Amino acid sequence: MSVSDEQLVERAQTAIQGDLRAFDELVRRHQAKVQTNARYLTGSEDDALDLSQDVFVKAYFHMKRFEGRSSFGTWVQRIKVNHCLNHIRKTKGKTFVDVEDPVLEAEAPMRTAARTDAEVEADDVRGRIGGTLDRMADTLRVPLLMRDMDGFSYQEISDELGVGLSAVKMRIKRAREEFRALYGA
Repeated sequence: MSVSDEQLVERAQTAIQGDLRAFDELVRRHQAKVQTNARYLTGSEDDALDLSQDVFVKAYFHMKRFEGRSSFGTWVQRIKVNHCLNHIRKTKGKTFVDVEDPVLEAEAPMRTAARTDAEVEADDVRGRIGGTLDRMADTLRVPLLMRDMDGFSYQEISDELGVGLSAVKMRIKRAREEFRALYGA
């Protein structure tokens, strides 16, 4: 019999110090979605790994205060959105090292093993989607991802971003139109 997220949250909240089994299971269940969404929000695989770990560290240390008014998954997604938005604000205008730098390419961790055609094609589609999202302004990309990937309601997005409900609806409409145009180009 599978244990629900609610039961795991209760166990994690009442666990003795050092007993991470319930929380580890929650992380296992939700980590892939948090990491994927963080990658799309930030446009960086490396940042997504770090940010998803940060999100679960924050969730762990605030677990006792989680009241269960929403599901654990929704709560973690809200932490992720806020954390990623803060990261985007902090890194805006910063310069990063190019991974295609010849000096870096010679490093063993930069080389990859051969992959199947299906893996390459799936990566190409994900890359194209990610590239399209990267070209979009944060004001359009973030609400679009919150709605279509995280499943937030328009009102929840409005509350999280601090903008009016009609502005959220318009941004998502424009984001979808821009995504279709950029993806099709």
